[in-house]
Amino acid sequence: MNGVLNWVEDKLMGPLGKMAQNIYLQSIRDAFVIFALPVILTGALFLIIANPPTTVNWGIIHAWENGIKPIQAQIMFPFNLTFGIMAVTVAFGVGYSLGERRGLDSVMSGILSMLAFFMTAFPVTDISKVPFGQILNYLGGQGLFVAIILGILTTEFMSFLISKGFAFEMPAGVPPYVMRVFRALVPFMLTLPIVWALEWIVWANFHITIPQAVLDLFSPLVSASNSYPAALGMIFLMLLLWSMGIHGMNVVSSVAYPFWMSQLAANTNAVAAGHVAHGIVTEPFFHMFAHIGGSGATFGLALFMLFSKSQQIKQVGKTAIVPTLFNINEPILFGLPIVLNPIMFIPFIIGPIIIVTINYILFATHLLPPVIIQPPFTVPIFLGGFIATGGHFFAGLMQVIDAAIAAVIYWPFFKKYEATLVEQEKKGAEQTASDTNSVTL
Repeated sequence: MNGVLNWVEDKLMGPLGKMAQNIYLQSIRDAFVIFALPVILTGALFLIIANPPTTVNWGIIHAWENGIKPIQAQIMFPFNLTFGIMAVTVAFGVGYSLGERRGLDSVMSGILSMLAFFMTAFPVTDISKVPFGQILNYLGGQGLFVAIILGILTTEFMSFLISKGFAFEMPAGVPPYVMRVFRALVPFMLTLPIVWALEWIVWANFHITIPQAVLDLFSPLVSASNSYPAALGMIFLMLLLWSMGIHGMNVVSSVAYPFWMSQLAANTNAVAAGHVAHGIVTEPFFHMFAHIGGSGATFGLALFMLFSKSQQIKQVGKTAIVPTLFNINEPILFGLPIVLNPIMFIPFIIGPIIIVTINYILFATHLLPPVIIQPPFTVPIFLGGFIATGGHFFAGLMQVIDAAIAAVIYWPFFKKYEATLVEQEKKGAEQTASDTNSVTL
């Protein structure tokens, strides 16, 4: 066991730790979490209203369905627009976040990235004759890859130009907002024509836009990321990293987020259109159905800790139980601990692997309804699954079942570790009593 731990520490932790600190991956993650998520959640509310959970045979549900039918298209209007500009939001977010890290005017770098991406989504033709609905998908989920790539490239180009002196510097005393405009002017005037020329070349030769071309290029990767081996590899890597003290979800999501969001957007659009959704491996697939109580599915473990015979474990359990209800389990990871604990990180890895396997089968066979909404990861058990699937009771119940499965797997390892600590505490108490008697004598 020690040999395995040493190998992981020596060979994996360094490169993966650097990956977690990569400014491009951090900027991409910030773009989704900080900028795109509020837009997605807002749009998702209207999707839920327009698509009641008709699998629940309740009178109020049928009344809801009949009531919204005449105005369903109008209710879907905010959803179509918010999800339809997801990639625009991400383009701004990547440019803003990366610009901030590069010491640029982050608002200007975000706007430049957004405009550059917007320019690629339209065919280079008479724009007044292009129906907006025709290109909406490429401003949304299908344009994510181009939004990310352009967000990085345009911001780096802006940073290069400014660092080399290609910017109008105004004399002291000029109002700050005027300085901002003139400093960004040259990067804007050089970057946007270059992007326009590239889009024109692609359109003229292939009669498709750049997002369409890139989507075709990346589609095999998106499909591969939706497979069971991909889901298994992701969850294993997340938990292996956590067992070494590195935030596994952050490392994996920084690479996988565009693939997860593409699947989520495809699911949402399919359900909205009345079609079957096939995306399984999304962000909520992990946060809502595998990380129950936090990474490692520690909800049941937190309950065990509250009633432990070990005073150390019980005290950590009292501290950890409230955060765990909201899927925050750092007190358990570092307080029990699970990190670098050869006994506890075995169920910490095995439990979620079994849960992911069961859930993948249920989603693939459509026994579980597809995930169409990304709730905040802090939404408690049952509510998270209920919301993520657009209001399906069984999805919430499955979260409870997943937590129970993980708890059963944790139990024998927990009792073994508890017995070890109880013995240590007993010896410590005896040693303290002996030292006290010696001092008294």
